[in-house]
Amino acid sequence: MITWPLAELLPHAGDMILIDQVESFDEDQVHTRLTVRPGGLFNRADGSLPAWIGIELMAQSAAAFAGCRARAQGKPAALGLLLGTRKFACNVECFPVGAELHIHARPSLEDDNGMAVFECELHGPGIQATARLNVFSPPQDASYLTEAGPEDSPHD
Repeated sequence: MITWPLAELLPHAGDMILIDQVESFDEDQVHTRLTVRPGGLFNRADGSLPAWIGIELMAQSAAAFAGCRARAQGKPAALGLLLGTRKFACNVECFPVGAELHIHARPSLEDDNGMAVFECELHGPGIQATARLNVFSPPQDASYLTEAGPEDSPHD
């Protein structure tokens, strides 16, 4: 079990951190988990989570992988952006209250420009979901967020 605080591994704040714990990490993969509890930002009226939240749980697991890797190298967690997903499949419409979900994420492709593809699986009692996530971590994330956008550019 990894004991590093999630807030130091994920560039998220407060209620936006959806996973509960990093169970294990190595250079090839990460395993995370959470228990579905009512009252969160994305819960349905009955307390369950819609299945599409599985994509965010997988993305946060991929971010936890990057955060653990950075932390192991003595660096802070970097900004990461979910660009999209391919082949998301889930056998249920929602994750019920009390369900313990386990997420496995492993990078299948990484390049020097910050692009990566993660193969992800999520499972729980009677629950199975899979997806391939495309993510981007800007090499200079601080300057990436402060670059002038088209509306800030001088006009001729």
